[in-house]
Amino acid sequence: MVVHVRLFAMLRECAGTDRLELELRSGDTVADAMRALSERGQLGELLARLPVRMAVNRDYASAETTLAAEDELALIPPVSGGAPELDELSARARLHVRVCEEPLSLDVLARAVGDPGAGAIVIFQGVTREVERLDYEAYAAMAHERMEAILRDCIAAHGLLGAAIEHRVGSVALGEPSVIVAVSAPHRGEAFAGAREAIDRVKAEAPIWKREHPADGPGQWAPGSEPPR
Repeated sequence: MVVHVRLFAMLRECAGTDRLELELRSGDTVADAMRALSERGQLGELLARLPVRMAVNRDYASAETTLAAEDELALIPPVSGGAPELDELSARARLHVRVCEEPLSLDVLARAVGDPGAGAIVIFQGVTREVERLDYEAYAAMAHERMEAILRDCIAAHGLLGAAIEHRVGSVALGEPSVIVAVSAPHRGEAFAGAREAIDRVKAEAPIWKREHPADGPGQWAPGSEPPR
């Protein structure tokens, strides 16, 4: 059977491609796929020293997960950067997620979380600093799903009326925002807590990577963290 392998950031650069096809036997697992990939020259050498999470069809998976023909196996290097039951307030909360190449707008995000019952709207934007530009790469479909799940968790945990995230991919120049998080809540305490949890979790869990390009030197991938298990 054939399994489609997706590669990102430093793994993509090492392999010289963002997609591979892997011939496996029926009943093989993620561990079997990783063993096969470990034999592929420089890519195998990098996998031996880099902590990598695996995702099958955009869900994080374990080494024991059984693969099927035409599955998509994504290898998630350290990233730069099921919801709980919702109550009546959370069930009607506004939710907005987007991964895009276009510049981001504070006004758009503020409108996305607007609600007549909101006494507080908190907006966080992360901007490029100290370097000429940042180049962002994402496993876009999975990043979208992961950020949506994070927002649903935050809505339920903090009683938010609305929650929104937009994250750019591609080049983001010095001083421009690469990510904006906006939340609304009846009171400021819940709004601040919800915004903080949302951005912290996006940085830790969403499969998004950034390459730093200083004005006076070569670009390099920013250090990251292994996604939580």
